[in-house]
This record gives sequence, C-alpha cells and structure tokens, in this order.
Amino acid sequence: MNTYKLLTPGPLTTTEAVKKEMLVDRCTWDDDYKQVTQEIRKQLVAIAQVNDTDYTAILMQGSGSFVVESVLTTAIGNADKVLIITNGAYGERIVEMATVLQLQHVVYSVPYHEQPSPLEVQAILEKDAAITHVAIVHCETTTGILNPIDEIGKVVKSFNKTFIVDAMSSFGGVPMNLSNMQIDFLISSANKCIQGVPGFGFVVAKIEALEKCKGQAKSVALDLYKQWEVMSVDGKWRFTSPTHVVAAFAKALEELAVEGGVAARYKRYAKNNQLLRDRLSRCGFKAYISAEMQSPIITTFLYPYEGFSFEHFYHEMKQAGFVIYPGKLTEFDTFRIGNIGDVHEEDMTTLCHVIENYMAVKNNEN
Repeated sequence: MNTYKLLTPGPLTTTEAVKKEMLVDRCTWDDDYKQVTQEIRKQLVAIAQVNDTDYTAILMQGSGSFVVESVLTTAIGNADKVLIITNGAYGERIVEMATVLQLQHVVYSVPYHEQPSPLEVQAILEKDAAITHVAIVHCETTTGILNPIDEIGKVVKSFNKTFIVDAMSSFGGVPMNLSNMQIDFLISSANKCIQGVPGFGFVVAKIEALEKCKGQAKSVALDLYKQWEVMSVDGKWRFTSPTHVVAAFAKALEELAVEGGVAARYKRYAKNNQLLRDRLSRCGFKAYISAEMQSPIITTFLYPYEGFSFEHFYHEMKQAGFVIYPGKLTEFDTFRIGNIGDVHEEDMTTLCHVIENYMAVKNNEN
C-alpha cells in the first residue's frame, strides 16, 4: 500500500516512532508491560488537569463506541434516567445504545449546525426531576461542531446530576479541566488526538461517581467498574489487552509531551484548521459550520457547485497523497477534511495548493 496523509478524525496519521513500537511482542502478564498501563493511566489523569485522588483512568478494549457503551451500561442503573443531547450521528448513536440497553432516557435534539442551549438543558432538568444523568458529545465529527460543555456542565451540576461527555475526538487536542467542566465520566480513544492507533479506548472518571456503579453493568466484558477494580491493583487488564496498541499509545503520549502538551497540540490543530478554512473559502468551498462553532478537529464542506463529483475529487486527492472523508449529512451534499494526527502546516499548505489547482482546472472546463 502507498503511504497517505489521513485527513480523517481517527484513525489518523501516526509518526514512524509510534508505528515502530508495534514491532515488538509483549506479554500481558509481564510486570514491565503492566507498568506501562499504569503509567498511561497516570498520564491521562494529568492531561485531564485533575488529580488522582479525585479521578482515575480506566482503559477498555475496543473502539470508542465500545467504551461509550461501557460507560452507559455501568454508570446508569435501572432506576436512573439519562438526558441525551444530540446534534449529530454520534449523539444519536448514544440514543441507540440507550434504547438497546433499555435505559430510561429522554432526548434533547438540535439541528446538526446548531449548538445545544444550556438554558434549554436547564428547562428540561427543571421539568423532569427523574433525570439523573446527562450525556453529550463534545466534538461532533459528523460536522466538526464543538459543543459548549463548560456551560452545560455547570447547569448539570447545579441540579446535582452525573455528567457524561463523549470527548472522543477532542481529548488530548483541546485543553480540558474535567473538574472545572463538572465532568464525571469522560470518554475518548487511543486513535484520536493523542495520536495512537485503534484498539482501545479509555475513561477518565470521577472516583466518587465510579464507586456508585458497582454491580450495575448489563455486560460482562464492558463492565467499567470491574475493569477499574482489576486494573487498579497492578495494571493487569481483565481480558486480553491489545499489547501492541498499548505500547504505541505510550509512545504517542511521550510525543505529546515533547510537542508541548495539549496546549501546543491545540495550537497546531487550530492553525491547520484555520488555514484550511481560509484557503478553501477563497476557491469556492463553503464550510457547513460557522467559524465560532468550528472545532479544530475536522471541517465539513458543502459541494462547491452542482454536478461536483466527490468520487473524482477523492481520487485526485488520494493521488496527491491525501485521504479525506465523505460527508455524513443526509440533507446536504458534503465532504469532510480532518487536520489532526501527524499533520502540520506544510501538509495543509500542500493540500490546499492541490485543491486550488483542481478547482482551477474544473473552472476552466466549465
């Protein structure tokens, strides 16, 4: 296979050093390997800007959706009720999970190009005292919108509810202080902003909230409480762990620190994103999400003209060394370009130059 820059919201382009970590086989029972797990857990708590007396990190096998479902089945009991806030496909996936798990839930949905209102969340909580939990996606990669979890978190805590945040595509790339944001359970994945590879996800959880979850899970493998209980002893995973992926993630965490931490990575991502939006705007592409709501993770663009062929465009970008994403909207024709991973200003500049040339040729044809 040829090598491409993956301009996607994860899996994403990783460094050679991260990839090389996967060339060594490791034993799940080995003390050195278990220590790697423990170090990762400590570093994740530090990235969340909280201390390990109040918060803990639990690693869980599987994709990000596996870990979201793990939190839902573990944290929400039969007598509980969760308010699920949606403005994209991944919030809607949480609704689907809640339905299958037979969790009591209510949905507050807004259009994909809008942010949910903290005032509306407040009104819902005032009307429905049975709600015990609130769940939301931070960065909806359906569109690239960034939701106001700070303001919503304050509302949630004013009603003393448990706050669950799917920060799959933002944690490690957007500075977050979980305590200030009132987050009880934050969910993310190895192959997102920390720039590892797919294979496991993780939860940074408030210990007080996690301790209340014992015995609630409707799953054996996805029981987050039991995973924490076992992992906290010495770093041993309950079931076979993705050893190669864990080692790669440990290297990715080292690289995050060398880059300057989350603040530096956020600055790089934001600069990439601004360059992309500015240059593509000048050659006829309109972003679906307004600038003030845009995350620095991924951007959705409307087709620039009637008859635009995404398939041809995709092929031409791939020939130039870039893999982009199709759109995820039903009512508009769109595509998406991500700028996280081992992607830098020179990469985005090259991509924009390729797109500008493509559009110039197409304009001449028309």
